[in-house]
Amino acid sequence: MVDFTPVNLITGFLGSGKTTLLQRLLADPALADTAVLINEFGEVGLDHHLLERIDETMVLLQSGCLCCTIRGELSAAIKDLHSKRERGVVPGFRRLVVESSGLADPFPILSTVQADPVLRHHFRLGNVITTVDAVNGLGRPESIKQVAVADRLVLTKTDLAPDCDALIAELRGLNPDAPLLRAAEQPIDAAMLFDDGAHSPLRAFPAAAEAPHGSVQSFTLTFDGALDWTMFGVWLTMLLNRHGEKVLRVKGILNVEGSDTPVAVHGVQHLVHPPKHMAAWPDSDRRSRLVFIVEGLERSAIARSLAAFSGRPIGRSSRAATAAG
Repeated sequence: MVDFTPVNLITGFLGSGKTTLLQRLLADPALADTAVLINEFGEVGLDHHLLERIDETMVLLQSGCLCCTIRGELSAAIKDLHSKRERGVVPGFRRLVVESSGLADPFPILSTVQADPVLRHHFRLGNVITTVDAVNGLGRPESIKQVAVADRLVLTKTDLAPDCDALIAELRGLNPDAPLLRAAEQPIDAAMLFDDGAHSPLRAFPAAAEAPHGSVQSFTLTFDGALDWTMFGVWLTMLLNRHGEKVLRVKGILNVEGSDTPVAVHGVQHLVHPPKHMAAWPDSDRRSRLVFIVEGLERSAIARSLAAFSGRPIGRSSRAATAAG
């Protein structure tokens, strides 16, 4: 069995605290077997962490983390890292972390891993960690998309904006199930941030918001009884082929025919992570549950489409909440 290296993304709008978060993480022994791709060494302030310079683009830190600058295309940088690992030029690493620029759309970065035939044989998509500035909130479309696709949310500068309940409600409206950490008030657990098995999907069934944030909205679809996995796969593939750029994120657990435990599904725009068989149901509810975060798509249209394919009525969560803002 191939042991794929997860590629994790740290994203967030300009000034939201990505670099400060990365500085904290680089000192954590939990990242000792991690390679990090950043735009420039100087921005992260590595001098006090520096142990050994391997070449002009790579340094080995005291924590054991390998830090590299991105020169040119991301795919070329990852391939170069992989080649040097295979040849023993750099220490082995079992995780890769990429820090994006503040204006970056997360999707092209994520798609690099699956679109490149070389990379997808050695790497897989890991968690997306999005930093959110508690002072300035979500003022730009880029930041809204970055929050929507996140697997982990890190709220920064809460010491400067202690009253951020409205922002948290807004984040929950956009992304109801991603764990949320407050960077200024609690330790940052690097292992939890990057371990994509640490948080089972919908462990606590989220209250998805029905009210839109602009044209972005989050909603939940539920349906009873076991479903045919092939049918669902065809339906999801057709949906993402047709509307992938508008489906910012879909995540859920499914009651699948022939399986005693649920199957977790997770997709970002046109990209679908491999499904995972969970060890157990998170609670006594055996309904299939899908949380959608979409831009410019109506819940009713997606529900009608799934109902037509599955031949059963599609419901909504009875715990729907309204997003602030």
